[in-house]
Amino acid sequence: MPVSAPPAGLDDSPAARRREQRGWYFYDWANSAFYTTIISVFLGPYLIPVAKTAACAKDFPTVAPAACSAEFDKLAATNPGLGYVDVLGADIRPAAFFGLTLTVAVLLQIVFLPVVGALADHTGRKRELLGAFAYVGALATMGLYFVEGDRYLLGGALFVIANLAYGSSVVVYDSFLPQISTPDERDGVSSRGWAIGYLGGGLLLALNLVLYLRHESLGLSEGMSVRISMMSAGLWWATFTVIPLLRLRNRPVPAHETTALRSVGGSFRQLGRTIADLHRYPLTLLFLVAYLVYNDGVQTVIGNSAAFASEALKLDKSVQISAILMVQFVAFFGALLLGWLARRFGTKRTVLASLVLWTAIVVVAMFLQEGAALQFYLLAFAISIVLGGTQALSRSLFSQVIPKGREAEYFSLLQISDKGSAFIGALTVTIALQFTNSYRIAIVSMIIFFVIGFVLLALVNLPKAIRAAGNEVPETI
Repeated sequence: MPVSAPPAGLDDSPAARRREQRGWYFYDWANSAFYTTIISVFLGPYLIPVAKTAACAKDFPTVAPAACSAEFDKLAATNPGLGYVDVLGADIRPAAFFGLTLTVAVLLQIVFLPVVGALADHTGRKRELLGAFAYVGALATMGLYFVEGDRYLLGGALFVIANLAYGSSVVVYDSFLPQISTPDERDGVSSRGWAIGYLGGGLLLALNLVLYLRHESLGLSEGMSVRISMMSAGLWWATFTVIPLLRLRNRPVPAHETTALRSVGGSFRQLGRTIADLHRYPLTLLFLVAYLVYNDGVQTVIGNSAAFASEALKLDKSVQISAILMVQFVAFFGALLLGWLARRFGTKRTVLASLVLWTAIVVVAMFLQEGAALQFYLLAFAISIVLGGTQALSRSLFSQVIPKGREAEYFSLLQISDKGSAFIGALTVTIALQFTNSYRIAIVSMIIFFVIGFVLLALVNLPKAIRAAGNEVPETI
């Protein structure tokens, strides 16, 4: 079964596809270092004290920089009107600076990613765009090594650039999936890519955590160990991006598209046509909404797992760090397992079953005992089994229900819709905490996302959606 009508001169044999697929996997291996080392573990806890040091230097000059982090909160509480940092003329609390940086990064992605998707599809330069965004992101990440002392603005600016480049590169990367795999190969290829990403990100994170935990014996300060770890994520990203750039191939696009739509303005016009055209694919739109609902639940559970461990279960940092590492490595096998189940029982059934397991996980979390590290590890193990597979198989399903030649546009819609809806789960947790002051109830409130997502996905007639998009229906879906 062909992937699509192969362009003249482009080898579309199974051996050529496998070569591209193996190269494609390595971009997940490369970019996962940014997500695990920078976003998940190191940057937030490092950048906030840097902002506090800057606030101390401005408002409390008698406090030594080394003592600022420990003394700052008390000084700010007893001196109203002091203890802020300047961000483009606005006074911002140091504790809120990283959250503000994340918000700006997400908003810029919502604006920028659709342009990236349209440019990728209609210039035919996907490999070049992937490389450009990857290396901009990697260089910005390596630049985090120079964030020390009171350089909070440098850290915020570098992270915004790196995160924007990361999201842009992922849009282009995902859009290769339908071009390098047949409909029947899609689940396996997507699952292997996701699994390899967990393995690569977990391996570098493990090395960096060893460096961080043993920094004194290595003659390093804590701050230096963090800066080296953040730089290593950029080096890892840059080094392993070479492999997909050598293996992936551009596909020709119609001549009128490469000329008329090469400009950014043309890309915006194409985006408008794509959004307006969604009414022609109602089942694709229904799947997109279903994914956004249940994925919001997944992301919220993951994002609040550390706070749940510390606030509800009273577990220390060592338990949280070791659980993060376990999830990274077990998720490798979990993604492969769900890929195998999808081939045997169908992709849609496997994703629906994973949502049932997610529901069970948040219910069980309600009843974990305080201080029970083993129970938390078992819960983290269960999460890691379904985490990668749910997302990988959803990516595969989405690739089946989008029209050929517009893959990057539709994947950019998936990415920006994901970013735009991410606040709903966080808001639900905030409301639950506000009214109950219980992280147990806050986590169990995620049931509503998994139940609604399950119902919406169950309503999607996938064979009809795939045919409506002009694609072949795989044997098992």
